[in-house]
Amino acid sequence: MEPQPNCLRRLCLVVRGAVQGVGFRPFVFRLAAEHELRGWVQNSPQGACPEVEGCLGHLESFLEQFHRDARRPGCIHSIETTYLDPAGYTEFEIRQSTSDGPRSTWIMPDLATCPECLRELFDPRDRRYRYPFVNCTRCGPRFSIIERLPYDRPNTTMRRFLLCPECDREYHDHRDRRFHAQPIACPRCGPGLEWFSGNGNVLAIGDTALRQCVQAIRAGAIVALKGLGGFQLLVDARNEEAVKRLRARKQREEKPFAVMYSGCNAAGADTVITPQEAELLASPQAPIVLVRKRSSTSIAASVAPGNPFLGVMIPYSPLHHLLLSELDGPIVATSGNRSDEPIAIDGPEALARLAGIADMYLTHNRPISRPMDDSVVRVMFGREQVLPRARGYAPLPITVDAMRATPLLAA
Repeated sequence: MEPQPNCLRRLCLVVRGAVQGVGFRPFVFRLAAEHELRGWVQNSPQGACPEVEGCLGHLESFLEQFHRDARRPGCIHSIETTYLDPAGYTEFEIRQSTSDGPRSTWIMPDLATCPECLRELFDPRDRRYRYPFVNCTRCGPRFSIIERLPYDRPNTTMRRFLLCPECDREYHDHRDRRFHAQPIACPRCGPGLEWFSGNGNVLAIGDTALRQCVQAIRAGAIVALKGLGGFQLLVDARNEEAVKRLRARKQREEKPFAVMYSGCNAAGADTVITPQEAELLASPQAPIVLVRKRSSTSIAASVAPGNPFLGVMIPYSPLHHLLLSELDGPIVATSGNRSDEPIAIDGPEALARLAGIADMYLTHNRPISRPMDDSVVRVMFGREQVLPRARGYAPLPITVDAMRATPLLAA
């Protein structure tokens, strides 16, 4: 006998893939409320485990919409469903994560600042105005701050920053886009900037530190900036003498430097950008994209000597957006290391390893758990080729067709 649409049932799901750090639990919370269902959802080392109960008709409509919409906030590999007898839940809740069982979930990469956070960053009426660590469930650090699964604030480097009352309210409000956003922060309770001299003396903090960094770049200084996944070396991309000095100090003879512009329109003055390349630049992954240089350009010749292409990127973190909004031109943004060395990730390490390269340092006190360099993409024959695959893409897996793939080695 077919169960009636109004009979009570319980639906258990196990969702595997990149479902942690993308607002998946808030998505399930709101979807359950929309379909008048009760139960819970929690993270686990296997992924996310929603359990909802109510009328069978409501469960079926919930599952239909879940399959249609769930893949948008994350990258889902599989969904297992089981119908059981009702357990008598009276509300829907986000439960504390469990650490039991084998680990099979995917961790999301760091994502570029979303349009909503960008609007807040430049809105003088917003409490996060000019705050260089603004983020929400749709953007911000993920892989670079996580220390262990499941992806919850106590398991990230953000655990040392206690939420202020206003951030705490946003974190627990299911109507807010920062509902369970693990890196949530504001000027009252989150990380802050510091401006160091070459000998390690703190010269300024906060917004003053950022403005002094802008002045130093304009004056031709080489600045070491602590970004999402580690330090970058910045210099005015139009200053030939400064770029040559960076090459000599970094011991990088000819390999091209990447250049960061305020946006695609600004980059279009020096390069020819196709619609596909523009889409990549503005994507949540925000990689460096190799594009063809124009015959006439304002970029210093030493940025990419003898190369018809230029590695272009646009700001992908709030800090980069603030810097480029203050500067009147593009900057070289290259890895914070000497050639062939690992990237530096904290202040003391940068002061030691980048001594003799950087003139000044703009750093912050949000620890980086996992170093991450910038990804590089080139469009060839209408297809994107990622070389190398890092921030924005890693550590998501590469899917291959086992029946068609040739033998390969991943190292």
